[in-house]
Amino acid sequence: MAHLLMVESWVGSMSRLLPRAVRESGHEFTFLTRDLHHYLRAAPEGAAHPLLGARNVVTADTNDPDTLLAQAERLHAAFGFDGVLTSCDYYLPAVARIAGHLGLPGPGPEAVHNACRKDATRRVLADAGLPGPRFALHEEWARLARAAREIGYPLVVKPVDLCAGMYVRRVDDEEQLADAVRALADFPVNARGQRREPAVLLEELLDGPEVSVETVSHAGAVHVVGVTDKSVGGAPAFVETGHMFPAALTPADTEAAVDTALDALKALGLTDGVVAHTEVKLTSAGPRVVEVNPRPAGNRITELVRHVTGVDLAAAFVDVALGRAPDLRRTDTGLRSAAIGFLVPDRAGTLDRLDGTHLAREEDVLEAELAEPGRAVRAAGSNNEYLGHVMAGDPDGLGARARVEHLLSTLRTELVIR
Repeated sequence: MAHLLMVESWVGSMSRLLPRAVRESGHEFTFLTRDLHHYLRAAPEGAAHPLLGARNVVTADTNDPDTLLAQAERLHAAFGFDGVLTSCDYYLPAVARIAGHLGLPGPGPEAVHNACRKDATRRVLADAGLPGPRFALHEEWARLARAAREIGYPLVVKPVDLCAGMYVRRVDDEEQLADAVRALADFPVNARGQRREPAVLLEELLDGPEVSVETVSHAGAVHVVGVTDKSVGGAPAFVETGHMFPAALTPADTEAAVDTALDALKALGLTDGVVAHTEVKLTSAGPRVVEVNPRPAGNRITELVRHVTGVDLAAAFVDVALGRAPDLRRTDTGLRSAAIGFLVPDRAGTLDRLDGTHLAREEDVLEAELAEPGRAVRAAGSNNEYLGHVMAGDPDGLGARARVEHLLSTLRTELVIR
């Protein structure tokens, strides 16, 4: 039995999947957090949150890197951790620093930092000769406006240190650029209480469909688990509205996406101790990296992969965090594709009705989770405003996405926002 240190977590599905993977692998974990109630508030009514299955729950200021490192060192002296991990983007660099300091398995701190900072990713990939969008990074308005004119509209405006698509916007002119920059400036602290980097990243708008490549790295070898497609809506925001695994691509496009992701991971130095989710645009000029996430995919993509292949990416994450070879053997699950679709609100108000009782009668539905009436609703500007999701599988081929889209259409007829 191994003992892991888990530093914070996502509040969504990975906060349940990762503790389960630790437990089912026969291990235990100590949970280190600055605010346990941040997670308990998200637990289903009447149910204990899986994070409470930790051997120890320790409170510390996880937002202060030096305090966190000192606390981790003290806990390691007491418990003798075999690995350290987190599923939350905002703590990935700190966890890599802890692993390096304590001599535990994991990728290098610089590699993780560069992957988590969107501007650093762009610089590293450009220096390695990987094709990418034209980009610029500035804080002052005059320089941003000038850079935007040089790159040319339309553009994508991005924060360098947020996730879930927060404040990522398409802008078509200088007025829209100013609005996007102001909105970002009005959000100086992230959801975990960390002060944000004020610089703004401008990128050339890329055409074409977007996919993600799911990989597991161990001992210098990067193993490709598969490619997931995605649909995006909510313009001018970029809200993920659904995914299917495996992606319905030609063999040539699949190979191009995989090769691009592998090149990016190599350039960043993420070839050991990493489960990664690399987003790639298949543009008319060839594949281009959108971003590299050195942690398992969110939005239930890990579950899509498990339903189709039997590969448990959360369990693989535990394995590589312990320096162990992950079990990536595929099994016949009876499904050839699995898809998820999200119910994305396009207006604000209060959820009055959302009836999904009919979903229980559908044999191909793998999951259905819907918001309760009375919930405050706002028009989606990121992946944080969903009103629920439906997941379905197809035993015969790549029909899961079409099935999910049909089921979502039936839900929308039962959706009332007042």
